[in-house]
Amino acid sequence: MGALLSWATRGATLRHVRHVAPVHPAAATGLVGEVYHQVEAEFGMLAPPIALHSPDPARLAAAWTVLRETLLADGLTTRLDREAVAAAVSAANSCPYCVDVHGGTLTGLGGRDAVDAAGPGGTRLRELTAWAGRPGAAAPFPPAQAPELIGTAVTFHYLNRMVNVFLPDSPLPAALGGTARQAVSRVAARLLGALARGRVAPGGSAGLLPGAALPADLAWARGRPSVAAAFGAAAAAVDEAGRLLPDEVRELVSAQAARLPDGGPGLHAQDWLDGAVSALAPGHRGMARLALLTVFASYRVTPAVVAEAGLADDAALIRLTAWSSMAAARVLGARMHAAGRLGGAVGGPR
Repeated sequence: MGALLSWATRGATLRHVRHVAPVHPAAATGLVGEVYHQVEAEFGMLAPPIALHSPDPARLAAAWTVLRETLLADGLTTRLDREAVAAAVSAANSCPYCVDVHGGTLTGLGGRDAVDAAGPGGTRLRELTAWAGRPGAAAPFPPAQAPELIGTAVTFHYLNRMVNVFLPDSPLPAALGGTARQAVSRVAARLLGALARGRVAPGGSAGLLPGAALPADLAWARGRPSVAAAFGAAAAAVDEAGRLLPDEVRELVSAQAARLPDGGPGLHAQDWLDGAVSALAPGHRGMARLALLTVFASYRVTPAVVAEAGLADDAALIRLTAWSSMAAARVLGARMHAAGRLGGAVGGPR
């Protein structure tokens, strides 16, 4: 069934991507072709949240590597656990596309029924959902499970931002409404649940990117070698993209991202955004505006914001947004890790 779905949707789902032109599967070669092959074989279809990165192959490989080794790969937690985390993080980030996909997968795996029923399974999912929506909450799981569950949360803090920038609000046709939409959603949930029951061996993404040491802020990944290797390699690839940005843009965004999750004063307001970029060189302000919105309010990125950034090509746009999204995700992952170690909520840096 997965192979049939992959064949039937090849290329079609990429028409949803905006602002960039993703590589068509028929034209995918080299690293892009290798990643596309793995995505279709192991996710069941060429998922647009990954394929949208294809104008920039290294960042494409980074996005797939962390998704594969956290959400998909077999481990100490269940796929149901990890889908609950993915759906909760997506809801917290106002990413309706990912809520549709991962909420549907959760339903297809029986998670909604488990939550509604009495018993330890439902309690576990409720606790994971509550934890994932609050980066400062104490972890409701043992430390050995942190690489998979924090890893899934960090992956979706990253992907939600990219999806909000580059994809529509739902993978379902906008014209669908009412009972027709509900019927299609039920069919999609069953299909996604069936695909999610497939087995994926850990470590299969090794070799897509050069190996790299795990940065200190990703220390939560150390307990599981496949997750640590994935995040070490992905972080190095995304940091490489960041080094191509102007220093003053990178420094401003890094300093502001450190204020997550509370956001600091006025981060939602236009006057704050204008003030935050005003000290930069005029040619860098649009770029910084796009980066800051990606970090704090990715759902507010518009075509005008993208155009104002003045980036040279599709690859440059992917590099900027990927670096910004990962900067936010890493801060939030470190906050989750700190809360777990301390056994309670912690605030952000002041």
